[in-house]
Amino acid sequence: MTKTMMLQSRIEALLFVVGDDGLTIKQLSQLLGEAEELVVQAMQALRANYEEDIMRGITVKEIAGVYQLITKSELAESIQRLVENPTVQSLSQASLEVLAIVAYKQPITRVAIEDLRGVKCERPIQTLVSRGLIKEVGRSEGTGRAILYGTTKEFLNYFGLNSIEEMPPLPEEDNMETEQETDLFMTKFQETFSGVK
Repeated sequence: MTKTMMLQSRIEALLFVVGDDGLTIKQLSQLLGEAEELVVQAMQALRANYEEDIMRGITVKEIAGVYQLITKSELAESIQRLVENPTVQSLSQASLEVLAIVAYKQPITRVAIEDLRGVKCERPIQTLVSRGLIKEVGRSEGTGRAILYGTTKEFLNYFGLNSIEEMPPLPEEDNMETEQETDLFMTKFQETFSGVK
């Protein structure tokens, strides 16, 4: 495998992980520890491979200097069917974690959710909002007036609850480490709602 091919593979992996945020050539260069010229060459080759291979459903697009993995435009009809029928989609682990945090800590801001999870949560939040499971319930006080999120009636319907008070209690916080708390928190949430779709 040539260096350019190896770089293509690494670029593809990075673009996949960052999702909609995308990455610039400079960011890729820093992350890969490679010269920008080499990254540009690998990016051009990667884009060409995607465009030439009709078996691939995705491609790389540049928007204002930021590169993203996107679905090919000719597949829009298939994707539209999925978007219009969200019931066929189950919630991802990330979405479940964000939903659990919102359910127990509401009203809560995106930043507070990210502090608890330790990773960015924009996509899971968008998914949950589009599914009608969480919604904007106000704005926080202070600088920026960040959006506060809370659960919806659809959330209660989705999990077969009459009210938020029917949620299982969180484990006691006094007797365990933070990491254990998080694990037990998610385990309890998933056990309670296992099999619910």
